[in-house]
Amino acid sequence: MARIRMRQAVAAALADEMREDPSVLLFGEDVAAAEGPFKTSEGLLAEFGPLRVRDTPISEMGFVGAAVGAAAVGMRPVVEIMFMEFLGVALDQLVTEAAKFRYLSNGRVGVPMVVRASTGSGLGFGSQHSQTLENWLAATPGLKVAVPSDSQTAYGLLRAAIRDPDPVVVLEPRVLYAERGECVTGEEGIVPLGAARVLRDGDAVTVVALGQTVRAALAAAERLDAGVEVIDLATLVPWDRATVLASVAKTGRLVVVEEAPVSGGWGSEVVSTVTTAAFRSLQAPPFRVTAPDVPVPYTKALEARYSPTVDEIEFQLKTYLETGDVPQPWWVREGVAA
Repeated sequence: MARIRMRQAVAAALADEMREDPSVLLFGEDVAAAEGPFKTSEGLLAEFGPLRVRDTPISEMGFVGAAVGAAAVGMRPVVEIMFMEFLGVALDQLVTEAAKFRYLSNGRVGVPMVVRASTGSGLGFGSQHSQTLENWLAATPGLKVAVPSDSQTAYGLLRAAIRDPDPVVVLEPRVLYAERGECVTGEEGIVPLGAARVLRDGDAVTVVALGQTVRAALAAAERLDAGVEVIDLATLVPWDRATVLASVAKTGRLVVVEEAPVSGGWGSEVVSTVTTAAFRSLQAPPFRVTAPDVPVPYTKALEARYSPTVDEIEFQLKTYLETGDVPQPWWVREGVAA
């Protein structure tokens, strides 16, 4: 088992799948000669050549559409979107075409393609390049959506996504690209889509996190040391209802930690499902720790407060466990917004 950066885990997953399957190819802006804007395709052009690792023009609609066509005729393309926001100009190709081919063809035509996009705050890219935007995709039948939280899930989820017979979007928190972590490669390192990971056992409260909030949730749980069970959802669509419901049946409480703004966040689906399916198990109301309903700030001090911090998660959990009440978010407590 090696300790590698998350960006290296992405490159390793791509290389391993390309070695095993000649139908796998990679294209996107600056993925070949520059080895990716975040160095997630380092070494791939040298090993696999320009036919399988291709730089594209700045035309997301064009190259995502090309991936849909290539996948429909038997290839397994992996497309890189430099910033998640850039997928906006190609959503039609993904949600109207790729996600619908199997349904419209009565199962005869699949689209085994992967779209990778860097997401999230923390690196000072400002409001137009720091969103997560998983809600663009979560309500699209026919798509799967995965979000790694460390080197292992970056490697394992991507390999599973490339092998999947249908389109998968992998949203990579770019603030984690440089973080090192243990990573098992090869077949043993594959992380199945749709399976959450219980990273910390506990019996007092279930905390469900995703992407970069997993690390913050774990740190807050370790500080409290009060029976906090932490689950890395890993796959957002389809999400692992069985693991979450089993945990809530044990703990009787649920807190979801997400980087998305409070309005329309993916955690609402988790809370809704748990409230409906496990209502009798609940000892206190479930709630979400989120970002505020504002654009991601550019200044370092403000951006550092945008995504749920370890301190904020700890405060919310401590108050919840001690009182049974749902605490107000920091921006309400401090009088910044209602």
